Amino acid sequence: MPPNDPFEALPALFESEGIPVAQARALRPYYAQLLADVLALRERRSGQAPVVGICGAQGSGKTLLARVLREALQRGAGLAVAVLSLDDLYLPSHERVRLAAQVHPLLRTRGVPGTHDVRLGVQVIEQLRRAPPGALTRLPRFDKLVDEPRPAAQWETFTGKADVVLFEGWCVGAQPQLPAALSQPVNELERELDADSRWRGYVNAQLQGPYRELFALLDRLVMLRAPGFDVVFRWRREQEHKLAARAAIVEPPPTGRAGAAAGVAGLPHVMSDAELGRFIMHYERLSRHILEEMPSRADVLVTLDAQRRILSLQRR
Repeated sequence: MPPNDPFEALPALFESEGIPVAQARALRPYYAQLLADVLALRERRSGQAPVVGICGAQGSGKTLLARVLREALQRGAGLAVAVLSLDDLYLPSHERVRLAAQVHPLLRTRGVPGTHDVRLGVQVIEQLRRAPPGALTRLPRFDKLVDEPRPAAQWETFTGKADVVLFEGWCVGAQPQLPAALSQPVNELERELDADSRWRGYVNAQLQGPYRELFALLDRLVMLRAPGFDVVFRWRREQEHKLAARAAIVEPPPTGRAGAAAGVAGLPHVMSDAELGRFIMHYERLSRHILEEMPSRADVLVTLDAQRRILSLQRR
């Protein structure tokens, strides 16, 4: 193993996310456990790149964890690591408009199962695991500010076969609910716009069908467990403010203009608090379900507090 410190880049990564560097030092022992877990998994796989799924509510730190693990695996073990996000598999707006017309209007908004290009995800992961030397794999990228996939020419490329694939997303590895659980709405959005449960039934059917094939590719499932769904709004609002800063948008347009919450593309837009509250209602049902059912079966359970500090790490 190369003599490099696998976590040399940790302070810079935290600083780039606006997180106190002291927190990086506190989290280092937990990251070391996760690194050892992935390395042991790769050793057992002997030849085929393991796919490590990272699941967590919006704003829980999935993307940062994937970046930390990629840097650590590259620096500490000299491995070629590919990172794919479920968010980068969102369908373009015209596809979601078609689903809204044919299935249910709520599918115009990105987020839930049924609004991703699952086939593309399967193809990318399979190619990363089997690519011959020198072959290029394009990694899709989605621009949330315009609510559209970036042009393919702007996608990142990965050369050759991956040693490890990290696949992160808010519902990665999720299982469908029992049909009886769909009968009662969980929030205002479902009561007003999905009274007949057609939308949530479609989402559940997607988990039973196409997404099952995608999630079956996971060799390890890491769950970042939030203390409850109540913190998701605050965490997601922090993400939205970071998007605003990166896009140099001082304040969002008035509610009702184009944006992710409305599912309309074309104008850069950062959601207001009112829009954001409505937007995360799309995620609430499945987020609550994941918080209830996934901890007992996740291979690695990382329990967080409301400040996203790690309280414990448990391995199965």
